[in-house]
Amino acid sequence: MREFQIPYPGDDPVANNRKKWMNSEFTPRKLREISDDDIVSLLGHRKPGTAYSSVHPPLDEMKEAADPIKELVVPTDGAKAGDRIRYIQFADSMHFAPLPPWMRFRMYGARLRGFDSLAYSGRTLLEMRERDLDETAKFLVETEIFDASRVAMRSVTVHGFSLRLDEDGLMFDARRRYVFNKETGEVEYVKTQRATPLDRRISVGKPLPEDELKTLTTRYHTALTSPRDADELIKVVKRVGELRVLGGLRPDLVDGR
Repeated sequence: MREFQIPYPGDDPVANNRKKWMNSEFTPRKLREISDDDIVSLLGHRKPGTAYSSVHPPLDEMKEAADPIKELVVPTDGAKAGDRIRYIQFADSMHFAPLPPWMRFRMYGARLRGFDSLAYSGRTLLEMRERDLDETAKFLVETEIFDASRVAMRSVTVHGFSLRLDEDGLMFDARRRYVFNKETGEVEYVKTQRATPLDRRISVGKPLPEDELKTLTTRYHTALTSPRDADELIKVVKRVGELRVLGGLRPDLVDGR
């Protein structure tokens, strides 16, 4: 993928973190190692070792009408093979998760190809061809994008991102997909993202210390960087809001603004 940087206003710690995640050249730290089979198990779409299902023949075997756009856009491996569309969904805690849903959505746009995504108040859905999803999910879970205590894989019953953390610092999960192992200090999944019980526990590593999470956050907070201190950002947001209203109601007043 070519170098891509989404511009963002401001020069405070939060704004700089946001710029970092919207830069396709930024390489996040790898914090844990999770096997390919464990990723497939956590997703819950198929059993490890089984073949990918397809919805159409491989592109090389299909006869299609000439289309100049298809000559410009290189298909992903999953699209070439005709894989079906599958998904992963993350819930991000309001308590200093690295990325809130809307920021995760923008990060996907700066880094990924061949995907569809939707951001809600506390969760972000990501859909891709299945073999592309396996590769992307591994990247998203192994790096600092994911924190074992403040980010969770949940495709159903996602509530809990805005609730108080439990005694072990974990997000509330009504389906109890993961537990904290007090002996190892690691978070272990006992169910898939779809809340189907796993044959064995899968560790996703140790949670990051609270102080480190605060340095990674992309959310303004009065206890850290107050949004009231983000002068440049506030100025841009006000301008966007003003132009949006004028453009819809009095476009003649937009000139020169």
